[in-house]
Amino acid sequence: MNCGSSFFFANNLHHTLTTSKTHNSESCGRNRYPFSGAFPRKVNFAGHGEVSSKHRRRFCPSASSLELPLLPFNMNEVLVPSEKKTLHLYEARYLALLEESLLRKKLFVHFVLDPISISNSATEASFAARHGCLVFIENIERLDVGALVSIRGIGRVKIVKFLQAEPYLIGEIRPMQDRVVDSTDNLSPKVKQVKEALYSLNSLEIKLKTSKEAELQTYILNSLSWAENEPSLECDEAFVPSSGERVSFAAFQPVTGSTQSELLKLQGEKVKAMELKDTLQRLESSLELVKDNISMVAAKLAIQSLEMR
Repeated sequence: MNCGSSFFFANNLHHTLTTSKTHNSESCGRNRYPFSGAFPRKVNFAGHGEVSSKHRRRFCPSASSLELPLLPFNMNEVLVPSEKKTLHLYEARYLALLEESLLRKKLFVHFVLDPISISNSATEASFAARHGCLVFIENIERLDVGALVSIRGIGRVKIVKFLQAEPYLIGEIRPMQDRVVDSTDNLSPKVKQVKEALYSLNSLEIKLKTSKEAELQTYILNSLSWAENEPSLECDEAFVPSSGERVSFAAFQPVTGSTQSELLKLQGEKVKAMELKDTLQRLESSLELVKDNISMVAAKLAIQSLEMR
């Protein structure tokens, strides 16, 4: 994986790995937990502190940057635009980050820490900050211990500078959107295909849900419903992707009854989707993924029907 202009964290290897409480994504589980290892005591830019011209073209040149709290996660917790996630925040530093985010128009940045190796002689663990996603806080449920926080992925962002490390990270970010290659007229047919396929998948998923499950709306439909409407946010519009780009991410959600291996495969697809720079290519990838999921759900429905006889 190309490090590009990603920033790097250096920390004591033993301390980071032994204090990190990693919570893997379970089958469409409700709560997610941020990275629980100690924050790096120093930020090592490792010669990647400046944004190269190769990557600068992916920024929106007229957009102003934002200074926002940054919430790190493990690599298996990539968040894509349009995705909804519920976090259980209970550590003091993350609750403080939550309060800071509320002061900043309910916005913060979700990103993942990717373990890397700078050199064979390195005695410290190093991480690259990747796959930043601007998020909006949709709902907060205060608990006796911490809070359940519902967030929505808005659009991809690039962390260009770290401004604060303690008690929580704050950084300067800029928006990242797809290159404008195809006109809206050229994208519209593919966007329509993806939407129709997603609605078909949703109809099949609903049939798989049991009577005990309270939420009948699937992750797919939840994301698509959000993507189809223009988000209302108090920030530079350059941070909000186009309608076609938003729809292109809606397919990358867990399907009802997904196995652990299927969820791991989805994580890989989400990483690819975040790295693509062309909306049409992502729409095509989305369509293939949805078709595969339709076949998978149809097969599970057939088995379910046989078991009920």
